[in-house]
Amino acid sequence: MANIDDVAINFTRSIARIGLLAFLILSFSLFLLWRIDNPRAENIRIIVINRIVPNMEWAMVPITRVTKMLQNFQSYERLYSQNQELRNELQSMRSWHEAALQLEQENARLLDLNKVKLDTKYNFISGKILIDSGNNFRKSAIINLGADDGIVEGWATMDGLGLVGRITGVGSETSRVLFLTDTSSNIPVLIKPSNQRAILSGDNSSQPTLLFIENNQQIQPGDRVVTSGDGGVFPSNLLIGKVLLSKNNQLRIQMAANLYNLSFLRVIRHSPTASINQPNRLIGPILPKAITNE
Repeated sequence: MANIDDVAINFTRSIARIGLLAFLILSFSLFLLWRIDNPRAENIRIIVINRIVPNMEWAMVPITRVTKMLQNFQSYERLYSQNQELRNELQSMRSWHEAALQLEQENARLLDLNKVKLDTKYNFISGKILIDSGNNFRKSAIINLGADDGIVEGWATMDGLGLVGRITGVGSETSRVLFLTDTSSNIPVLIKPSNQRAILSGDNSSQPTLLFIENNQQIQPGDRVVTSGDGGVFPSNLLIGKVLLSKNNQLRIQMAANLYNLSFLRVIRHSPTASINQPNRLIGPILPKAITNE
């Protein structure tokens, strides 16, 4: 009985060895077949693929489903992490919003205590760009607003976010807008938070330069740049962009306005600050000594 069991075990081992040897020979043959580069071998490969691959679709179904399940799980995991990040950002924004409201209320109370007179809010009129005549020598555009619409030369124009330029020519139905990037554009600006004053000069590039800065050491890339209101060219505190340090270490401005995709412009209605022609009127009359002594 033991001899019969030994024979069966030896026979099974022999079959296993023969099967393993056949599998190795078949694998090596397929490897050689796929490595041979000639038309006959290519035809054989095509025949093998056409015979085997269609019959293996049933075996690929579970693998395909498992792969899709893994992909869906990964997508769900990414969505979950993004959702958590958005929740954290929303919570942070709520706290900042609450802090901003408190500061706004405190600022309003202080202004009221000091009897500060605030500037009236600017209103605007929107117009469509008819012709964009921007080229290598002049950066400007024509809008469908003119004197009939109450447009006045010198008014500021914005794209809804940042300053674009100013009105330099007014017709009855159209006006010309000179961009800040034009070489003939030079306006006074204020750099926040250091309150450094400078001149924003266009050079026909998308990033105008900052000139005549009071103190360069107090300016950092990313600082906000707004109009200063000096000279009555523009109203004060209109957003222009942020400070950018170029490759040659020159301070430039990354415009907040999207000059490459302009379709409409806002013309800001404003009047320049009244000039003081008679300073003596700011000083009250000299009172008699008898009255002052009382």
